[in-house]
Parts: sequence; C-alpha cells; structure tokens
Amino acid sequence: MHTSLNKKALLVALVVTLACVVISFYGSRKLQNFDPALIAYLFGTLFALFGGIYRYCVWLQRPPTWMYFRRTWQFVFSGSFFVHLYYLAADSVKNLLFQRFIYPRGKKRWIAHFLLATGCMAAFAITIPLTLGWINFTLDPATALDPGTTRLYYANFFGFQVMSFKLGSVMAFLIFHALTWCSWLVIAGAVFFMVRRMTNAGLIATQTFEGDLLPLILLIIISVTGLGLNYSYAFMKGMAYDFMAVTHAISVILFLVWIPFGKFFHIIQRPAQIGAHIYKKEGMKRGMAVCPHTGQAFATQLHVDDLKTVTQQLGFDFTLENGSSHLDFSPEGKRSLLAKAHLQARQEGGNLFG
Repeated sequence: MHTSLNKKALLVALVVTLACVVISFYGSRKLQNFDPALIAYLFGTLFALFGGIYRYCVWLQRPPTWMYFRRTWQFVFSGSFFVHLYYLAADSVKNLLFQRFIYPRGKKRWIAHFLLATGCMAAFAITIPLTLGWINFTLDPATALDPGTTRLYYANFFGFQVMSFKLGSVMAFLIFHALTWCSWLVIAGAVFFMVRRMTNAGLIATQTFEGDLLPLILLIIISVTGLGLNYSYAFMKGMAYDFMAVTHAISVILFLVWIPFGKFFHIIQRPAQIGAHIYKKEGMKRGMAVCPHTGQAFATQLHVDDLKTVTQQLGFDFTLENGSSHLDFSPEGKRSLLAKAHLQARQEGGNLFG
C-alpha cells in the first residue's frame, strides 16, 4: 500500500536538519574545527536527525498524542508555571537520568537499564558535538615546542576556549577515555538484556530479531569495537586498528540510520512520559470521574472528557440514547452492563444456556 509523505512533518524535519547544518558550519568556525575523518558519522547523524524529527512529528499528529502534548503545555504555561517547571525538572532527573520508572519491574533489570541508558546518553552527549564540530581540542603551541614542558590542551566549544588541562593529568585521562567508560556501561547493560532474552521463555516466544535482538547486538558491536580502537592504539601499536575503525564506523552508522525506524525511537519518545505525568497529576486536581453503574471513581474527569474528543476525531461516536456516553462507564461497569445485556437477550429468547 502506497503511503504519501506527511508534508508538515517533512517540512519541519527539513528545516531542523538544515538549521543543524548551518549551526555546525558556523559552530566549527566554517569547518575549520571539523574533523574530515568524521564525515561518514556526520551524514549518519544528519540522517538520524531528519528521520527522528519526521517520525516524531507524524507521531505528534495522531489525535491521542497531540491531545497529551497540547494539554501538557497548557498546564505548564498556566498559573502554576514554576510549580510545573520544578516538577518537569524533578521528574526528568528521576525518570530520564536515573530511569526509576523501570524499578518496579525488578532491581536487577533497573540496574541494567540504568547502565545501558547512562552509557548511551553520555556517549551521545560526547560524540554528537564532536561529530558536528561544536567541540574540539587544540594543543598549546608554546608547550608543544618546548620538550621540557608538559603539553597543555585547550577544550573549545563553538571555537571559544572553555577550559585547559595538562596531558597526563587526571582530567586528561577522564576526558580522553570518556567513551571507554560509556562502552563498559553499555556492554554491561546490553549483555544482561541479551542473556535475559535468550533464557526467558516468555520473551523468546514474542521477540523478533530486528525489533529486540538487533538493537542489543548493534550496541555491543559499537562498544566492543570502540574499546578495540583504544586498546589497539595503546597496547598493540596500531595492529588491527583499520579493521576496528571500519567495523566501528559501519556499526555506528547502522545504529544512527536505525534510530528513526526501530526500537531505538523510544529514546526520543521517552521524554513525553513526563508530560503524561503532568497530565495525570493535573487531572487528579480537577476531580475524578465516577462510574454511573458502579458508583466508583475510575479515572480523572479530564481524561474521560478528552477521550470523548479524541474518539470523535477518530470517527467513533459512543453517545448513548439518553445523551450520556459509553465512555462514562468504568471497565468494571462496562463488563457488568454487557453481562446484563447478554442475560436479558437470553431471557427474551427463552433459552438461558443455548
């Protein structure tokens, strides 16, 4: 089936991608600070950005998603702006930085998820600015020419010097090996989930290779080859460095290309969870909906009212003959009414068991 491109999403994705190119051009001082060896990574990053923005915009245009998105920002910019801003920051630290939303599913699973997420987020924070030329390191010419002086490096952001450190110092060790720490975190988390997916009967029955195993395999290959580059340079005098570099580049580019289309897209979607939390919290303040049949509160009235709007936008009308809506009933109430309707139909048919 042919599906046409979403013009709004395409326009937004093009504008954001072009803006990124322009910022990279001037942020790298007109490519003066851009490393040509990273050109393949640059195109992969731009493709991931374009595809991610396009799919995110398409996702936002869905009536349920757009309702959550619109309501969230309405609440944020309401009279309780600073309260919601604080909640946004606190919830981001809790659920995005520390991944606490996964903790109820198991402590070990949370630790693995935290390691995997932390390693990926830290690696993104390091590699993307380097790839786009926003960050670069320069050697102080004065120390470079004097063999008796410890070499001094400058860290530059958008061409402006932000800090300096001496070669061989603790700071230099941490900076130049930052991706090493990220690789070990990713490997630890990915291996845990790989073992779990190969031993858990329920997961084996439902998982797919491209949806569940391929992302983990790519992350492990990226991390192992990244460590291999460092090991080859430091201990093997460059032996197998070219092989490691090519394998690493291919796996990273596949990872970037796969982000908008596979399971990695949930990395982009995850922050929307915070908006859903604000929506739920604000809805509870405004009152709960009570089921007319059971007399019990089951959801926020805000959610029920918005659900009526969304279902109508999708072409469904659950309005009943008396003017109320089928959506006003709780799940328990709906099941009870359905059972009573079946009983009444059987009684009218004269056969309770047929």
